[in-house]
Amino acid sequence: MTLQEVCDEFLLYIGSVKGLSENTVLGYGKDLEKFQSFLTPELEISKITQENILLSIGQLSRENASAATVNRFVSSVRGLFKYCKKLGYIEKNPAEEVKNVKNPQVVTAFMTEREVETLCSQPEKNELLWTSRDVAIFRMLYSSGCRISELTNIKLSDFRKGGRCAVITGKGNKQRIVYFDQTSRQALAAYMSDRARVLAENGRNASEDRLFVNQKGLPITTGGMRYILTRYSGVEGTNHHINPHAFRHTFATTLLNNGADVRMVQELLGHSSINTTQRYTHVTTERLKEVYKLAHPHSH
Repeated sequence: MTLQEVCDEFLLYIGSVKGLSENTVLGYGKDLEKFQSFLTPELEISKITQENILLSIGQLSRENASAATVNRFVSSVRGLFKYCKKLGYIEKNPAEEVKNVKNPQVVTAFMTEREVETLCSQPEKNELLWTSRDVAIFRMLYSSGCRISELTNIKLSDFRKGGRCAVITGKGNKQRIVYFDQTSRQALAAYMSDRARVLAENGRNASEDRLFVNQKGLPITTGGMRYILTRYSGVEGTNHHINPHAFRHTFATTLLNNGADVRMVQELLGHSSINTTQRYTHVTTERLKEVYKLAHPHSH
């Protein structure tokens, strides 16, 4: 069998028999398509050697692929050859001893409380876009730990208990409750007044359910929300570019630094695995080291 034939069969197998998700199958498909481009689709699967696989990995690295991308590629190729060995297409598995590349530990970006306050005050200082809306966006991102896509899609009907919390739908269509502090609720109230006016001026239905709209009264997109953050963290604002996820990182780090249980933080963030949440504990650990050095008489 050729490499292309085996790849097609393997993708069908993991999708229909193994029941992997559509996105997972697509990921495998992209990796194996890349693998075929490094070799040739017509190459007999039994003639592929460990050297061929290692050269493919090297080529991917030369294309400046990240360690995570390379390791996903390696995993896909290993899965393919394990399948081939199981079905007797090959006598020896050439990918069996192929190792992952070292994945450097990425330090999660976060903001200090002072940086959060500086950024949240920018809409009122600079009035670049829509002041009340933009303050509400920043305050609610920080208060809730929402992903930017989750806040973009939040609806008026999602709110509970007078705006103190909301039921949102996150990754994998999983629902969870997020909470908003008094400062973010005050910012939201100010925005809602302006929102009603903008909807009326643009002839839009006042019952529009999507919370955040643009100045034409249309639901804002995730790209639009990213643009808002870019404007206020760019040269016109703080001149310190902030990724939207920094609000989420800061939310998690703040809770952990103040003694919140990591499993509770996991629930609030909507992580399916606690390992994902534990990425934030490095900041807490560093903070504990600082406190120890300052407070303990024998730390020096």
